[in-house]
Amino acid sequence: MMNKRFLAFATVLLLAFGPVACHTIEPEPEPEPEREVDPPINEPAVLLHERIDDGRQVTAYVTYYGSQMPEAVSITHINYAFAELYMVDGVYQGFKPQGSMSRFESIASIKKNYPNLKICLSFTHGVANSDNKQGGSFSALCKSESGRKAFAEDCMAFLNKYNLDGVDLDWEYPGLSWSGAACDVSCDVDNYVLLVKQLRETFGDKYTISYAGYCTDKVAVTGGWRYIDIKGMDPYVDYVNIMTYDLDEAPHHHSALNDSRAYKDCYRAVQAYLSAGVAPGKLVLGIPFYGRHSWSKSPTAITYRKILEMDPYQYRRNKWDEQASCPYVETMSGEFFCGYDNPRSIAAKGEWVRKQGMRGLMFWEYDQDDARGTLRHAVWNAVMTQ
Repeated sequence: MMNKRFLAFATVLLLAFGPVACHTIEPEPEPEPEREVDPPINEPAVLLHERIDDGRQVTAYVTYYGSQMPEAVSITHINYAFAELYMVDGVYQGFKPQGSMSRFESIASIKKNYPNLKICLSFTHGVANSDNKQGGSFSALCKSESGRKAFAEDCMAFLNKYNLDGVDLDWEYPGLSWSGAACDVSCDVDNYVLLVKQLRETFGDKYTISYAGYCTDKVAVTGGWRYIDIKGMDPYVDYVNIMTYDLDEAPHHHSALNDSRAYKDCYRAVQAYLSAGVAPGKLVLGIPFYGRHSWSKSPTAITYRKILEMDPYQYRRNKWDEQASCPYVETMSGEFFCGYDNPRSIAAKGEWVRKQGMRGLMFWEYDQDDARGTLRHAVWNAVMTQ
């Protein structure tokens, strides 16, 4: 009898206190950090402004290795990147678009449905095609009058065959080799001028000529010159695509509008062209669709698409630098990781470009945007705003 009463009493105790004794109360989980996103006003997903046919320009660099077909209604120009020179022992043999011809032809065919769209072939100083090797590139080509003439004639025939509108030259840079190609400080800068002069003589007014411009004018070095003779090139080109990006690395912005802390900025780059006598209406400001972290540390650069996907437990994006008029990414410890462009900074650059009377904006490069086309639409809106 006592055992039954004891068991009954024990059962009551177990039911009453067992849940407390057998279950450890866990602390409430810490709330997950909020994912920082750009305010909706900073990420337009649609075109807000109609095309204005007064010479304003929105140029997209579209690469041979890209996979997307450009949205023709959000750009006025395409620079197909790239074509490369075929040089054998310093002698010009011709040129070809890089990568597959099918990619190039698919881009060129866009004009069938958008006849007002301008498509130009952009030439690089480097080599990517498997059937080619570095043979001196522009430095070797430009040394001979026969090479310059043959190149100009080949360009003319190619543009006519594919119904293109012009050429864009991206020699980075005369008197300096970053691509393993030959360079000659004694004559590269002058010979580049001779090349565009020959192109103009061959093209007449039928096709446009542009070049990818550096952030400063030519610079005297031992034995000659480096970079580009802005004044010398000016009479022969229709406009300049100023590469106002990669102007510095972290902890500085690489495409600041006006920032004395950086090696260069947009303001100083444009001023170099104005000081050389180039009309503002011939200048196109460059917008990067990527952030620059470093020249040597991985990742060296990160696309806008990837910036939006960065781990919010490790990085804060969309921080705003009022002085530079640019956003940036920082680590959780507060370290500057990379500067980049977003719709807010693009709008600021567009307003500045319009006030300067400049031609417009270009961007490198199309496939680095997000799936919504956030940046390319921001570029369009910034240029076409009244």
